[in-house]
Amino acid sequence: MKWYQMPLKDVFTALGSDENGLTKTQVQEYREKYGTNSLRAQEKVSAVKIFFIQLKNPLIIILFFGVLLSAYSGHKVDAIAILVIILINVMIGFIQEINMRKSMDALKNMAAPMAQVKRAGVWSEVSADSLVPGDIVKLTTGSKVQADMRIIEANQLLIEEAALTGESEALEKISEAIKEKNLSIADWKNMAFTGTQILAGSGIGIVCEIGMQTQLGKIAQMMQETEEGPTPLQQRIHALSKVLIGAAFIIVAIVIGLGIEQGMSFADMVNVGISLTVAAIPEGLPTVVTIVLTLGAKAMAKNSALVRKLASVETLGSTTVICSDKTGTLTQNKMQVLSTFVAGKYYNISGSGYEPQGEFTDENNKVCKVTENEDFLKFLQISAICSDAQIIKEEDVYSLIGTPTEGALNVVAAKAGIEKQKMMEEGFEVIHTFAFDSARKLMSVVIKTPQNEYFVVVKGAPDIVAKRSDFIYLHGKSHSLDTKTNKYIDEAVETFATRALRTLAIAFKPISKEHLNLTQEEYENGFTFLGVHGIIDPPRAEVIPAVKECHSAGIRTIMITGDHAKTAAAIAKEIGFVQKGYERIVVGSELNDMSDEELQQVVKETAVFARVVPEHKLRIVNALKANAEVTAMTGDGVNDAPALRAADIGVAMGITGTDVAKDSADLILLDDNFTSIVKAVREGRRIYDNIKKFIRQGLTANVSEVSAILFAFLLMGDHPLMTLTPLMILWVNLVSDGIPSLALGVEKGEPGLMQKKPRSPSEDFFAQNLASRIIIRGLILGGITYWLFQFALHKGADVEYAQTLAFMTLVFGQLFHIFDARTFSTLYRRNPLENVYLLYAVAIAAILSLLVVYTPLGHLAFGTESLALKHIIMVIAIAALPTLILSGFKEIFRIKWI
Repeated sequence: MKWYQMPLKDVFTALGSDENGLTKTQVQEYREKYGTNSLRAQEKVSAVKIFFIQLKNPLIIILFFGVLLSAYSGHKVDAIAILVIILINVMIGFIQEINMRKSMDALKNMAAPMAQVKRAGVWSEVSADSLVPGDIVKLTTGSKVQADMRIIEANQLLIEEAALTGESEALEKISEAIKEKNLSIADWKNMAFTGTQILAGSGIGIVCEIGMQTQLGKIAQMMQETEEGPTPLQQRIHALSKVLIGAAFIIVAIVIGLGIEQGMSFADMVNVGISLTVAAIPEGLPTVVTIVLTLGAKAMAKNSALVRKLASVETLGSTTVICSDKTGTLTQNKMQVLSTFVAGKYYNISGSGYEPQGEFTDENNKVCKVTENEDFLKFLQISAICSDAQIIKEEDVYSLIGTPTEGALNVVAAKAGIEKQKMMEEGFEVIHTFAFDSARKLMSVVIKTPQNEYFVVVKGAPDIVAKRSDFIYLHGKSHSLDTKTNKYIDEAVETFATRALRTLAIAFKPISKEHLNLTQEEYENGFTFLGVHGIIDPPRAEVIPAVKECHSAGIRTIMITGDHAKTAAAIAKEIGFVQKGYERIVVGSELNDMSDEELQQVVKETAVFARVVPEHKLRIVNALKANAEVTAMTGDGVNDAPALRAADIGVAMGITGTDVAKDSADLILLDDNFTSIVKAVREGRRIYDNIKKFIRQGLTANVSEVSAILFAFLLMGDHPLMTLTPLMILWVNLVSDGIPSLALGVEKGEPGLMQKKPRSPSEDFFAQNLASRIIIRGLILGGITYWLFQFALHKGADVEYAQTLAFMTLVFGQLFHIFDARTFSTLYRRNPLENVYLLYAVAIAAILSLLVVYTPLGHLAFGTESLALKHIIMVIAIAALPTLILSGFKEIFRIKWI
């Protein structure tokens, strides 16, 4: 049996306490038994360890061997250059990692520092971390709850638990035991939870759980046990690294074998090994990918999506399922009266949010003027008087002070020009107010009108108000409220329920001046039932097209909410979450009875999960991941943190989200809007495409460099010469090819970007014929580079001149190739001038490369020689041919593999 189900006497007995609290001896005994009331922090990883973790990158390890070989063979400049590249890559990863480790600190900050405790019959103030099970604690307005406790006394005690349960409405607490079983914590009305906020009233509770045993502690435990796996991008880059390392070892082994056969010296073979290692590894890959992701993150920020973890930028493009909260993300988080039943007639109300503009239309969709309808006018006046909320306007923006439901009454009245403050100024006067409480389920107000008439007006649950009413107002007349006339109320409630509208009834009764000193119970009966409000938190208008875009992109959408199943299902159907094949609605109590294996099957056809708790969210994420889905999960509360960490993409709310949720997420929505997720997915797809374009460009250069050197070993006989020096290769990889490659990061999305299905998580970078394009174009450019190297030697040039000619062939060959690499079609289908950053980058790379050839500093550092004008013109013309011809073949003959 759980604490909320136990009678209070059993709770006291189980905890060894009574109404006077624990004795000093018991406190000491329990502290030794249960420990302190604090969250256990996860062991922190030192900054030094984080730094060395970055060195485990396979590409970094290979480059480090290149440093050692360069230093050993006396190539100090090469060694320093490669070492600088290593440090840049390591520092970027180190800084990103340091910025991610904050979640537990935010959780610990939610604990209140002090508590008012009764021990041995005496009240005193103690540190919150010294609380033990059995302590009697005072709960006061404005303070935080310091431990999980069962309510002993509740005096209109209102606690806001949204951060923990996901419920947007504050919950009024009770002290009575609850008999129902398998309730979600959102329904434990006689419990108060660590870290939640007391908004109003007062109470007393008995501590049941402390520290890691509290609901907050269990979430902290789940966060510590939840491992964040590598993102799809990290997996692909790791796989690519293995391929490149394997290729590098094979090539170096072949060259060394040839060198031994041809009698090369060990020093020459080391020099060749360095060149091939540098040529085979895209040194700029980690840096360029990070920069491209950063540019993507900035673009997302402009669309209200703030990226916390860079690798997640690409993961968004792989998303196959988006699990979204309902309130505030899919809906406006602004309760709104959509329809009313007044005196036997139905009316619909247009407008949105808290803005006091909108029309009232009747059942025939005709606009009606409220001022000409006495029944409707009275209905809205009572609604306004029975609301304690305020709608304020600041800089043309309307906002709410008070509860969302009461705000909805204010807004609907304001749309008819009725405002509580104006009514007071016109002569209305509030005599008595009897606040709403969960026992009565209604609120009543005694008022005086400008005509010196007195009324008791009431709002509350329709069934409760009906029971306290003797009459019902229908079609301009008052009728006795009996079985026959009560059907109007039942039909109205049922009609609104089918639309998932919450209902709130309005009633009144006239009283005489002599009856102004009656008791609350005497006032609250004998009413005339006037009407019912149908209230809902409506969907955001922009969500529906965003959901359609998700479905056209092959992305499933699932609603996960703490709300009731009927309400959630109605919203889900309206916005398009429920579709053919995905129609099932599952509630939290059903989840409790499912095994993980059963949930894996159920989640394949479910559109809505309702009345869920934190453990459910985590199980849903794990079930989706077990089905090989790339899952994005939204959340705003502490309860969402474990699921946010477990999801491939954790998405926190920037406005309503807690610090814990934000620190656990990969992406933060600055506007709490579902459409921002869809925009981020679109951006993620664009970025992944651009990373593939960069990899094609970079690896084509690597294949060109390696093949140019290999051709020399295979074709030059016993005395092969180096086609390129290590520094020349580094220059191509990092400058002449690296700088323009950065501009690929700002390429626009390919046509039909959001009409394609998500790529498979197992898909590697070489899918869709990318490997064949890289190899074919790389070998051709490498062959031309070697041929021009030989051409120069045959013309009587020295080795340095021939290497310079080969170097410039490779530089300009890659500069032309990038205009084809920037598209998945061909360069003939894309305007070469539309990416101005690419044009500037190509110009800069060309000018810098020419300076390496035509300046004394370039001659000294790179061993180049100035080329004759006819030779540089020849090089530029020949270097353009592979790209122009192969792209032409692809365009004309539709050959995808070139």
